[in-house]
Amino acid sequence: MSETLPSTGELLTATVPMVRTLDLQYGETTAEHAVVHLPDQPAFHNHVGGPHAGAMFTLAESASGAVVLGAFGDQLGRAVPLAVRAEIAFVKLAMGQVTATARLGRPAAEVVAELDAGQRPEFPVEVSIRRADGAETGHMTIVWTLRPNT
Repeated sequence: MSETLPSTGELLTATVPMVRTLDLQYGETTAEHAVVHLPDQPAFHNHVGGPHAGAMFTLAESASGAVVLGAFGDQLGRAVPLAVRAEIAFVKLAMGQVTATARLGRPAAEVVAELDAGQRPEFPVEVSIRRADGAETGHMTIVWTLRPNT
Protein backbone atom coordinates (compact mmCIF):
# COMPACT_ATOMS: atom_id res chain seq x y z
CA MET A 1 0.00 0.00 0.00
CA SER A 2 1.32 3.45 -0.93
CA GLU A 3 0.64 6.42 1.34
CA THR A 4 1.02 9.97 0.13
CA LEU A 5 1.05 13.12 2.18
CA PRO A 6 -1.65 15.70 1.45
CA SER A 7 -0.64 18.74 -0.57
CA THR A 8 -0.47 22.13 1.14
CA GLY A 9 -3.76 23.07 -0.51
CA GLU A 10 -5.45 19.86 0.63
CA LEU A 11 -4.17 20.39 4.17
CA LEU A 12 -5.39 23.99 4.33
CA THR A 13 -8.74 23.10 2.78
CA ALA A 14 -9.23 20.38 5.39
CA THR A 15 -8.21 22.49 8.39
CA VAL A 16 -9.25 26.10 7.65
CA PRO A 17 -13.04 26.56 7.51
CA MET A 18 -12.90 29.88 5.58
CA VAL A 19 -11.04 28.16 2.75
CA ARG A 20 -14.00 25.82 2.33
CA THR A 21 -16.55 28.60 2.81
CA LEU A 22 -15.08 30.63 -0.06
CA ASP A 23 -14.24 27.52 -2.11
CA LEU A 24 -10.65 28.70 -2.52
CA GLN A 25 -8.72 26.61 -5.00
CA TYR A 26 -4.99 26.05 -4.53
CA GLY A 27 -2.67 25.97 -7.49
CA GLU A 28 1.07 25.71 -7.17
CA THR A 29 2.45 25.97 -3.63
CA THR A 30 6.16 25.94 -2.88
CA ALA A 31 8.49 27.30 -0.22
CA GLU A 32 8.89 30.48 -2.29
CA HIS A 33 5.41 31.18 -3.67
CA ALA A 34 1.80 30.06 -3.67
CA VAL A 35 -1.08 30.60 -6.11
CA VAL A 36 -4.70 30.52 -4.89
CA HIS A 37 -7.90 31.18 -6.89
CA LEU A 38 -11.21 32.66 -5.71
CA PRO A 39 -13.94 31.51 -8.12
CA ASP A 40 -16.57 34.02 -9.23
CA GLN A 41 -19.42 33.40 -6.77
CA PRO A 42 -22.43 35.75 -6.61
CA ALA A 43 -22.89 34.95 -2.90
CA PHE A 44 -19.62 36.78 -2.22
CA HIS A 45 -20.10 39.77 -4.55
CA ASN A 46 -20.00 43.37 -3.40
CA HIS A 47 -22.32 46.22 -4.43
CA VAL A 48 -20.69 46.52 -7.90
CA GLY A 49 -20.79 42.81 -8.75
CA GLY A 50 -17.19 41.82 -8.06
CA PRO A 51 -15.67 39.85 -5.20
CA HIS A 52 -16.21 41.48 -1.80
CA ALA A 53 -13.16 43.11 -0.21
CA GLY A 54 -13.37 40.67 2.71
CA ALA A 55 -13.27 37.71 0.33
CA MET A 56 -10.22 39.17 -1.44
CA PHE A 57 -8.51 39.78 1.92
CA THR A 58 -9.15 36.15 2.86
CA LEU A 59 -7.87 35.00 -0.54
CA ALA A 60 -4.62 36.94 -0.12
CA GLU A 61 -4.13 35.87 3.51
CA SER A 62 -4.76 32.25 2.52
CA ALA A 63 -2.16 32.45 -0.24
CA SER A 64 0.32 33.91 2.25
CA GLY A 65 -0.41 31.11 4.70
CA ALA A 66 0.25 28.52 2.00
CA VAL A 67 3.70 29.92 1.24
CA VAL A 68 4.47 30.16 4.97
CA LEU A 69 3.50 26.51 5.42
CA GLY A 70 5.58 25.58 2.38
CA ALA A 71 8.62 27.45 3.70
CA PHE A 72 8.36 26.61 7.39
CA GLY A 73 6.27 23.45 7.64
CA ASP A 74 9.35 21.60 8.89
CA GLN A 75 9.52 24.02 11.86
CA LEU A 76 5.98 23.36 13.17
CA GLY A 77 7.28 21.11 15.93
CA ARG A 78 9.02 24.05 17.56
CA ALA A 79 7.19 27.18 16.39
CA VAL A 80 3.71 28.34 15.39
CA PRO A 81 3.34 30.65 12.38
CA LEU A 82 1.07 33.62 13.14
CA ALA A 83 0.05 36.61 11.06
CA VAL A 84 1.14 39.77 12.90
CA ARG A 85 -0.26 42.55 10.70
CA ALA A 86 -1.47 43.13 7.16
CA GLU A 87 -1.94 46.02 4.76
CA ILE A 88 -4.03 45.71 1.63
CA ALA A 89 -4.52 48.11 -1.27
CA PHE A 90 -7.35 47.79 -3.78
CA VAL A 91 -6.06 49.39 -6.99
CA LYS A 92 -8.46 48.33 -9.73
CA LEU A 93 -11.97 46.91 -9.95
CA ALA A 94 -11.95 43.13 -9.53
CA MET A 95 -14.53 41.18 -11.50
CA GLY A 96 -14.93 37.46 -12.07
CA GLN A 97 -12.40 34.97 -10.74
CA VAL A 98 -9.39 36.51 -9.02
CA THR A 99 -6.05 34.88 -8.26
CA ALA A 100 -3.62 35.66 -5.47
CA THR A 101 0.08 34.95 -5.86
CA ALA A 102 2.09 35.12 -2.63
CA ARG A 103 5.87 35.39 -2.42
CA LEU A 104 8.05 34.99 0.65
CA GLY A 105 9.73 38.34 1.33
CA ARG A 106 12.89 37.03 3.04
CA PRO A 107 15.00 33.93 2.55
CA ALA A 108 13.62 31.14 4.72
CA ALA A 109 17.13 30.28 5.91
CA GLU A 110 17.48 33.77 7.48
CA VAL A 111 14.20 33.36 9.33
CA VAL A 112 15.14 29.90 10.62
CA ALA A 113 18.57 31.22 11.72
CA GLU A 114 16.81 33.85 13.85
CA LEU A 115 14.58 31.14 15.32
CA ASP A 116 17.70 29.04 16.03
CA ALA A 117 19.21 32.05 17.83
CA GLY A 118 16.24 32.16 20.21
CA GLN A 119 14.49 35.07 18.50
CA ARG A 120 10.91 35.42 17.35
CA PRO A 121 11.50 36.27 13.70
CA GLU A 122 9.16 38.38 11.60
CA PHE A 123 9.03 38.25 7.81
CA PRO A 124 6.82 39.71 5.10
CA VAL A 125 4.84 37.88 2.48
CA GLU A 126 3.91 39.96 -0.59
CA VAL A 127 0.69 39.07 -2.39
CA SER A 128 -0.57 40.24 -5.78
CA ILE A 129 -4.28 39.81 -6.60
CA ARG A 130 -5.14 39.67 -10.32
CA ARG A 131 -8.18 39.31 -12.55
CA ALA A 132 -8.35 36.68 -15.28
CA ASP A 133 -7.11 39.28 -17.81
CA GLY A 134 -3.91 39.66 -15.76
CA ALA A 135 -4.64 43.15 -14.42
CA GLU A 136 -3.59 43.61 -10.81
CA THR A 137 -6.62 44.56 -8.72
CA GLY A 138 -4.89 44.64 -5.36
CA HIS A 139 -1.81 43.86 -3.37
CA MET A 140 -1.24 42.94 0.22
CA THR A 141 1.69 42.68 2.58
CA ILE A 142 1.28 40.32 5.51
CA VAL A 143 3.93 40.23 8.21
CA TRP A 144 4.20 36.81 9.84
CA THR A 145 6.12 35.56 12.84
CA LEU A 146 7.27 32.16 14.00
CA ARG A 147 6.34 32.08 17.68
CA PRO A 148 8.56 29.56 19.44
CA ASN A 149 6.78 26.83 21.41
CA THR A 150 7.73 27.21 25.04
